[in-house]
Amino acid sequence: MRMNDVRSRIFGATLAALGALLSPAALAASQPFTPSFWDPALRLERPDLSGVRAIRFLTADDYPPLNFALDDGTLAGFNVEIARAICETLEIGCTIQSRPFDTLIDSLTTGKGDAVIASISATPATRAQVDFSLPYYQTPARFIARKGSAPPDAGPAALAGKTIGVVAGSSHEAYLKAFFPGAKQKPYPNASALEEALRASEIDAAFGDGLTFAVWLNGESSQNCCAFLGGPFCESRFFGEGVGIAVRTDDAQLRQALNWALAQMASRGTYAEIYLKYFPIGFY
Repeated sequence: MRMNDVRSRIFGATLAALGALLSPAALAASQPFTPSFWDPALRLERPDLSGVRAIRFLTADDYPPLNFALDDGTLAGFNVEIARAICETLEIGCTIQSRPFDTLIDSLTTGKGDAVIASISATPATRAQVDFSLPYYQTPARFIARKGSAPPDAGPAALAGKTIGVVAGSSHEAYLKAFFPGAKQKPYPNASALEEALRASEIDAAFGDGLTFAVWLNGESSQNCCAFLGGPFCESRFFGEGVGIAVRTDDAQLRQALNWALAQMASRGTYAEIYLKYFPIGFY
């Protein structure tokens, strides 16, 4: 789920930390589970794009490691590489332009681009304005805890009586209240404050956005204090339907082409390579 405090915290991460995240040593040290959102039995027909010269992708440049600008202005990141791989799979030209995040949907609907790949969640509000490809990632909820002092597991019984930090007013707070009634919740104003509280041993565990936690665990600010506890929580009622590529509502042909390309990338291993490059500590 894309929240303002999440974007601010990730944007605050340094590119030096990102470089460490992408290093061969980091990739070799951890081989996380690679998610798949495509049914291998599904046989989508290759779309006819003979009349299309190129896909004009729009993104933002302030959300590393998903989309960001290098020192020379070149766009990079998980979303950017997914877009380029889609164009390669479709054997079609590709342009990727950066715009302020808050203007992306308006830019798409007014014809300034053909598709938006910028971690926009498919929600009732966004679906009222644009259409989406099938999801190519989801940000599940996860627990993290300090190494050496973590609860035995992430079940309701093991966490009963434990102090669990959470961002106040978030869907994660609502989920804890519903399914972990025995835990003692401690709210924090944003993800940065929550992570610092865990590092300082103010709480027994933290519950929040898995992608945000993965970036923090990979970075220097965590001081290698903590690790994921238990598996992902992906209930769509709390954590959304996932992130797709936005297209105009009247562009069914492009939406179908994106779905075909994403399925091909999954079957060929291209998606897994890009995911592992940017998330050596996976968030699933």
